[in-house]
Amino acid sequence: MEILRVENLTKVYGSSDTRVTALDGVSFSVEKGEFVAIIGPSGSGKSTLLHILGGVDRPSGGKVFIDGTDVYSLDETRLAIFRRRQIGLIYQFYNLIPVLNVEENIALPTLLDGQKVDKAHMNEILTTLSLEDRVKHLPNQLSGGQQQRVSIGRALINSPALVLADEPTGNLDSKTSREIVELLKISNKRYNQTLVMITHDQSIANQADRIIRIVDGHVAELGAGRAS
Repeated sequence: MEILRVENLTKVYGSSDTRVTALDGVSFSVEKGEFVAIIGPSGSGKSTLLHILGGVDRPSGGKVFIDGTDVYSLDETRLAIFRRRQIGLIYQFYNLIPVLNVEENIALPTLLDGQKVDKAHMNEILTTLSLEDRVKHLPNQLSGGQQQRVSIGRALINSPALVLADEPTGNLDSKTSREIVELLKISNKRYNQTLVMITHDQSIANQADRIIRIVDGHVAELGAGRAS
């Protein structure tokens, strides 16, 4: 079942002499439960692509469909609600709220949506991420790896259609990076969670079901990742 479809996506910044084409006719699709890695050199357009998939940057042209919804046909209010409910974002630098503890940071998307937190689901996430003994800790009381675990939990709490990870191991040492990738793979399989990850690390990309290579704003290659 197709969960994500990108059709002829373009993104242009500036005009005339300062015009930069970050994405140029990008098209691909992702199946539900798939783990896809997006790789490419610096400046290739992969982060721009992820931001557009996440609903935080509008394209200049083309369409993005998530779970059948034409994302950019929505007005700003409806897009914000859709993004909160259907898209989980994991950033390289965590983006946690410093005055909120672990549980509050994870619960934030649910609370912003005016919903009640499912305690059973929260406890399962905390246990899966080995954060059950850090529930009341603030971000500055956590290691980098623990903060990234919290950001993963925040991305999963609303059971979104799509989880997008932007270089989630880029700020971590190699041992912690391996642990974070393993946790993302667990969430991918345990919750049948669709995962699209940007990474510069080929060894991480090779663990994905499929690799999409972006070069100069184009899809240069759609390749296989790990053996199925």
